[in-house]
Amino acid sequence: MAALIRTPETQHRIHFQDCDMLGHLNNARYFDYFLNAREDQVAAHYDLNMGQMAREQRAAWVITKHHMSYLKPARQGSTVRILTQLIHFDNSNLVVEMQMRAADGHRLLALLWSEMTFVQMPAGTRLDHSDALMDMLDELDVPTIDYDPDGFDERVKTVRQELKKARRAAGEPD
Repeated sequence: MAALIRTPETQHRIHFQDCDMLGHLNNARYFDYFLNAREDQVAAHYDLNMGQMAREQRAAWVITKHHMSYLKPARQGSTVRILTQLIHFDNSNLVVEMQMRAADGHRLLALLWSEMTFVQMPAGTRLDHSDALMDMLDELDVPTIDYDPDGFDERVKTVRQELKKARRAAGEPD
């Protein structure tokens, strides 16, 4: 079996109806773009349909917390890249990092951490991941990211510095 892609990436166009009067993506709509991208990526790359899984297993991940940093505006009509990756998991929780970058991939526009808990439906009680899910999560977890639950701001800073170094190495302006 081929290795799973740890950090899938997709491109999305910023639509007029999702923007504020300045032509910037509305702050609340970032969540829609991020979560829709992740859902599409999970279906395409991991053959996992979240709705079907919830119906069949009577279990699902529910979001318990978001950390969001808005760095540069995503403008109406522009194309953005959305990268998502699993940066932490345990027997019933996971943290997915989602980055929105400019079309060239070299500038960070926003970064989101979504913390989720696996729950039994309909009661909503915490449920341990199955062995098969734990194996998949282990394969998807990005080992180069040292997750710290209190380190969101530091992670934003690190990603920005990495992208700045890459731009300089490519001879691009800051």
